[in-house]
Amino acid sequence: MITNIREVRRAKRMTLQQVADACVPPTTAQTIGRLETGTRTVSVGWLNRIAAALGVAAGDLVRLPEQADLPLAAEVGHQGAHAPKHQQRVVPPVVLPAHVAVRISESIGDYRAGDILWCERLAPEAFATALNRDVLAPRPAGRFAFGRMIGREGDRLLLLPPGAGSRQVVIADAPWIAVAKQLVRGL
Repeated sequence: MITNIREVRRAKRMTLQQVADACVPPTTAQTIGRLETGTRTVSVGWLNRIAAALGVAAGDLVRLPEQADLPLAAEVGHQGAHAPKHQQRVVPPVVLPAHVAVRISESIGDYRAGDILWCERLAPEAFATALNRDVLAPRPAGRFAFGRMIGREGDRLLLLPPGAGSRQVVIADAPWIAVAKQLVRGL
């Protein structure tokens, strides 16, 4: 099985030891290295353990033959653009049933007209993981609220819409929210 463990680990800027320590139960950096390079067979159990340690879905660690990826040409930082130290490939996100998209129709706050947000739906028990993140929340009559989740009081969510001068919005009994995971912006 061909995996993306190394690519995902490097994208998360984690060392082999950090991934090994984050596994439950912890393992060794050498084991993670062997699983990355294919010198040790990757079982479903290992995929699940490593995915949890990296904070991704197990499916993100498996490379399918028809799955497209891109070579990483350069990295850009404070000192300008430079070639990566090692050959790397970037794997696009996998669309899951819990994903929804949000299109920004008019520039507001940090968002520009035409931006598309890839969001992941969360059930009420996972709402706390979206604190200080931009979320889409359903409202009655087919309407929605969008903004930064700044708090939660029981079954009420407190959202601050983007843009200067916006007033806090309170959403009660939301059956789900969708947390922004990735911004796609055309140039």
